[in-house]
Amino acid sequence: MNPPLKTAASEPTKQTLDILKTLIGFNTVSRESNLGLIEWVRDYLEGLGAQTRLTYDAQRRKANLFATVAGAAQGRSRFGTVFSGHTDVVPVTGQNWDTDPFAAHVAGGKLFGRGACDMKGFIAVCLARLAAVDQGRLHTPLHISFSYDEEVGCLGVRELLADLKHNDIKPTGVIIGEPTSMQAVIAHKGKRSYRCSVHGHAAHSSCPHLGINSIDFAAMMQLKIREIAMRVRDSEARDYDFDVPYSSIVTTLSNGGNAPNIIPDKAEFVFEHRFLPGIDPQQVFEEVKSYAQREVVPQMAIEGAQGRIEFETLTAYPGMNTPADDPIVASALRILGDERAHKVGFGTEGGLFGAAGMPAVICGPGDIAQAHKPNEFVTLEQLARCESFFDNYLASANLNPA
Repeated sequence: MNPPLKTAASEPTKQTLDILKTLIGFNTVSRESNLGLIEWVRDYLEGLGAQTRLTYDAQRRKANLFATVAGAAQGRSRFGTVFSGHTDVVPVTGQNWDTDPFAAHVAGGKLFGRGACDMKGFIAVCLARLAAVDQGRLHTPLHISFSYDEEVGCLGVRELLADLKHNDIKPTGVIIGEPTSMQAVIAHKGKRSYRCSVHGHAAHSSCPHLGINSIDFAAMMQLKIREIAMRVRDSEARDYDFDVPYSSIVTTLSNGGNAPNIIPDKAEFVFEHRFLPGIDPQQVFEEVKSYAQREVVPQMAIEGAQGRIEFETLTAYPGMNTPADDPIVASALRILGDERAHKVGFGTEGGLFGAAGMPAVICGPGDIAQAHKPNEFVTLEQLARCESFFDNYLASANLNPA
C-alpha cells in the first residue's frame, strides 16, 4: 500500500532558500569553471554521510558529481532513483537585469537570479530535503547527479555515465529537475547542430569571374536545407503531443565576407535539426552533405582554384521517449496527482540516461519560459511543490514504512 501523500506548503523551507542563494552565488556560466559549486556540494553531501565521486573534463576545470546515500541499503548501488540536474547556466552578457544575477533576490513570491529556474532551484531542493531523510529506512539507495556543460550540448553527463558503467552502477530510474512547472514529462526531441564552412576564392568585386563567391554557394546550401525542412514538415508522421509536432530544421547563424568590394573567400552558417523520438537524424545530414558534394562543389571552380565545403558537428544528443507505463512514470504521476505525462521541445540529458538503461522523467520547479532570460526567476510556490514531490517520491519508492 502506498503511504499517504504530504500536501505541499505555500512556501519552501528556509533551508532550501538558503542553499539556493548560495548556489546562485557561484558563477557557473558554461565557459567558467564549476568546481567551486561542485566542491561545496560534495562537502555538504559528505557531511550527510553520502558517498561521492567526481568525474572531470580534460582540463580538470569542471566536474560532475555523483553521490549515493545508501543507509540501510548498503551494497545495492545498482538500484535506486537518481535525482539529476546540471550546474552550468547560460550567460548574462548583454541582458538587462534589475538586480545582480549572481545574488539571489526574493520579491513578490519569486526568487530571482541566474539559474533560479534552470536549474539550481531543483538542486537546492534535493540538497535541503536530503538532510531530512531517515537513512535507516532506505530500502534502495538514493542517488544525486549534478553535471557540467549541459547548456552547450550535454557534454559532462557523458563522462559521468561512462564512469557509472565502468563501475557497474546502474540505478533503475532518473528524475531530471528541468523546469516543467512540476509536471511529469516523458519525451523530448533530440538535437543535432552543424557548422557548414564554405571556402571559395577572393577577387576584386569588379571581376567576379576571377573569384569563387562563398556567400553565393552558402546561400545555395541554405536554400536546400530549407527545402528539406519543408519536405520533412509535410511528409513526416506527426506527434501532436509536442507543441511543434514535426521535426524542425532551421538555419540559425550566417556570416561571410570582409569588405563590400571583395568577392568573399569564406562564408559559414549553422543549422540545427530537432527531431522527434525515433527519427534517425543522420539521413538528413547525409542528404545535405550529398547535395554539397554532388551539386555545389563542382560549381565552385575557376582556373587555378577549387572551392570546398566542410561540416562540423556542434551539438548531438538523442531524444528521450520513456514508455508511459514505466514504473517511474506511474510513481511520478500518482504523486503529482496527474492523469497523463507530457512531451516538450527543449532538450535535456534524459535521452542519454535512457540510452544507458535508466528511464527518465523530467519534473522540476519553474517555467521554461523564464529560463535564459534577464530577471530569471522561480516562484516560491513551485519550490514548495518540488519539496513535497521529493518527500513523497522518497516515501513511496525508497523508504520502508516507519
